[in-house]
Amino acid sequence: MLNTSGGVAGGDRLEANVTAIEDASIAITTQTAEKVYRALTESARIVTTLKTRDAARLAWLPQETIVFNRARIARETHVEVTSGTELLALEWLVLGRAAHGEKLSAGTITDGWRVVKDGRLMWADSFRITDDIVPYLCRRALLSDSTAVATLVYFGADAPVHLELVRSMVSSLGCHGAVTLLGELVVARFAARASYDLRTALARVLQQFGDRSDHGPFRVPRMWSC
Repeated sequence: MLNTSGGVAGGDRLEANVTAIEDASIAITTQTAEKVYRALTESARIVTTLKTRDAARLAWLPQETIVFNRARIARETHVEVTSGTELLALEWLVLGRAAHGEKLSAGTITDGWRVVKDGRLMWADSFRITDDIVPYLCRRALLSDSTAVATLVYFGADAPVHLELVRSMVSSLGCHGAVTLLGELVVARFAARASYDLRTALARVLQQFGDRSDHGPFRVPRMWSC
């Protein structure tokens, strides 16, 4: 996917809707990192809707979203799956431009997930940062000096297998990580002090999914190394 605007500004509205049907195998990524610029008042809004039908396999694996200092963003990822399908979805945030020595001093970020299976809610989550919280993000109970965070979810019959594989990798990834299982849904979280460390960890995790299949969408996208 290509965002021809070159970034996201306050008040922008972006929507992406992907439906994988009838044994489809689809992998979607982005050409580069998305950038969310400083906003005066209004937040940018990004809504992604992912649906799987009829034994389809869908991978949503964008590159990172870089949030500039004093940016405002509200992002929602809606997932609708049905029995017999597979889905792997990732979203990750980088707080500030490290190459510019930038650190967040203010900003508003809301990053929400909703996963529905056969019309019933399986999991809902919301990550939220506001201006008054930013000065305390370094505290251990919050981000503990991490500037890059990611959420990865997998739905499918192999969920218990992937749970154990990812769990066995966490201690060797070089970043913070945890993973849990909710029925057929694996939910994993990762956090690192540098975006490069998080990218390296995510690539290793995605490779684990790819190693279990000679073909299909669950693997490290080629664009990640371009």
